[in-house]
Amino acid sequence: MSLRVEIEKRLGDFILQAEFETQEQTLALLGASGCGKSVTLKCIAGIMTPDKGRIELDGQVLFDSGKGINLPPQKRRVGYLFQQYALFPNMTVVQNIRCGIRARGAERERLVREQMHRFRLEGLEKSYPAQLSGGQQQRVALARILAGEPKAILLDEPFSALDSYLKWSLEAELTQMLANFTGPLVWVSHDLGECWRNCRTVCVLEQGRTGPVTDLETLVRHPATVEQARLAGCRNIYPVRQTPEGLRVPGWEASLPLPDSAEAGSMLGIPAEAVRVGCGGTPWTVCRAVRDLGWTEVLLQPEGATADAPVLCARLDPDQAVQVGETVTVSFDPARLLVLKERTGR
Repeated sequence: MSLRVEIEKRLGDFILQAEFETQEQTLALLGASGCGKSVTLKCIAGIMTPDKGRIELDGQVLFDSGKGINLPPQKRRVGYLFQQYALFPNMTVVQNIRCGIRARGAERERLVREQMHRFRLEGLEKSYPAQLSGGQQQRVALARILAGEPKAILLDEPFSALDSYLKWSLEAELTQMLANFTGPLVWVSHDLGECWRNCRTVCVLEQGRTGPVTDLETLVRHPATVEQARLAGCRNIYPVRQTPEGLRVPGWEASLPLPDSAEAGSMLGIPAEAVRVGCGGTPWTVCRAVRDLGWTEVLLQPEGATADAPVLCARLDPDQAVQVGETVTVSFDPARLLVLKERTGR
């Protein structure tokens, strides 16, 4: 079973161009706020209509602008878990689950009881959403979705508004409840760690355009664009120019060695693990030092840098003490430096 998406949607000055395919696995749709992730899900679910393109699920065409096909949401067999779960506030737990079931009569009630038991909701039959905890609301929403026997499930940042402990708890519960689902599952997020824990593959959405589907390891270790590097946690991203000595960041006197693949106009990404402080190299000045959980974060500038030169963010072990204004040596691991494109291109 596969989900294939190739659509275009204009919203004012914003243009979404989404193109990807996923099989019976969890695909992360990863990107910054406002890049079009939720719009993509709504187009797949039939809540919004693309301007053009095609959406196909398990061999069935859900949308095709060229052929005039646009199935309504209730005929698409797509389960959509909204950010705030979208339970009907004036309906009880049983009524919310019941409205997701296509069967009628005794079969419908049997399926309701089955979902109530499966999601540990017995005793809450007559409760309304406002009377439920966040975890209970999530279970009701999932029960309603799975009661409709969907062929695909869409998760729209289900933990974006939660504190860290509640997020961890509900995330573990959600993945357990979805463990037996065998269709395509698209998990929208802007949190790389969340995707790493729950998804097998990833598609990065940048300013309305999707990149290729790849595995999480490739995205983290070898991001190709500036946005991918930022999502992978790289804090040091700079424009660079080619010199006979290597690549140079404007405002820095220090040159950095990079592979021959670096081109004029490229962007340079320097992950924290590529920076070695106090192990030889060129002299840099400590501009700021802040203790964090498990490390000390320092901002550095090379000696001779101009006043408006960018700083380099590095991490030190907690026992590696430095002072603001102190001079330290810095070297770089060339194998970990990143040559980046400005954005995804097709």
